[in-house]
Amino acid sequence: MVVIAVCGKLLRDLQSLGYNPTRKSSVERLRMKTKSARLALLATALGLGTLALAKDYETVELNPSHLPGMTVGFNLILPRDYAASTRRYPVLYLLHGYTDHYPAWVSYTNLTQYARKYEEIIVTPEGDNGFYTNSYADSKLAWEDFLILDLIPYVDGHYRTVASRRGRAIAGLSMGGYGALKLGLKYPQMFSAVASLSGATAAARWRDHYGLEDLDFKKLIDEVYGPKDNPGRAENDPFELITKLPADQRPQLYLAIGSSDFLLEENREFVRLLADLKVTYEYREVFGKHEWPVWDKQIQEVLALQAPVIGAEQEQIKRQK
Repeated sequence: MVVIAVCGKLLRDLQSLGYNPTRKSSVERLRMKTKSARLALLATALGLGTLALAKDYETVELNPSHLPGMTVGFNLILPRDYAASTRRYPVLYLLHGYTDHYPAWVSYTNLTQYARKYEEIIVTPEGDNGFYTNSYADSKLAWEDFLILDLIPYVDGHYRTVASRRGRAIAGLSMGGYGALKLGLKYPQMFSAVASLSGATAAARWRDHYGLEDLDFKKLIDEVYGPKDNPGRAENDPFELITKLPADQRPQLYLAIGSSDFLLEENREFVRLLADLKVTYEYREVFGKHEWPVWDKQIQEVLALQAPVIGAEQEQIKRQK
């Protein structure tokens, strides 16, 4: 009955989306990625039969000072033994993609199930369509400052966290993959592990290096980053940030993307830069497109790879080693 209800909700979501698979622009496909991803998810819904069967996460709302006048939410997954213990836990900040919102990860993957294997707190924050960047056009849309100066201090102040670099990781998909890379490289003192899944690695240079066919999207990018000669673009560009980051400050880096993803080339370009700079990283091209089945599989890889770095492995796993 529950699986049928989940599938029925997905079906209603898809019917309301008006997805048009004939659109060709890569930028338009980024804009539509949630819609196409939900189509793919519907096809595998029975395979994700445990999806959202129980609400084993908390939802918290904030009125952050760096987003004045706004109420924003985040979901939080606590370790199973959190209430019974007194220990502190590492935290993974997991970012959503363009057109999605903070519930996406718990709605369209089995994240809550996968998290049970690890002793960590997982936070999925709101980022709207702001590219986790302080808006050039609107100072009230400071999405970077919200995450760094509002959200992380709030989580550290209200939950038993390891409130330091060694106990903090960041990851995300698409726009959130860009956000994870940008924030992880811009604030290396805060994050020891960074993962980008199908990341929009070149978002900050789209206006200059990549043509934007969609005028509305072009306007949004200019509102976020400013004109192409704005110094703020370089300050938010993973290509620039990794070039300037000292070797002893580099976090663990993991990137993965579907072999048919329209963002594949800019990911390859970023990885070529990592290789030229002799940065240690892991990169995987996997079967699939810009879609939730890819991210559902890859978040399992992210959790496993980051766990030993931030101290999220279960005690029995640690003893086996």
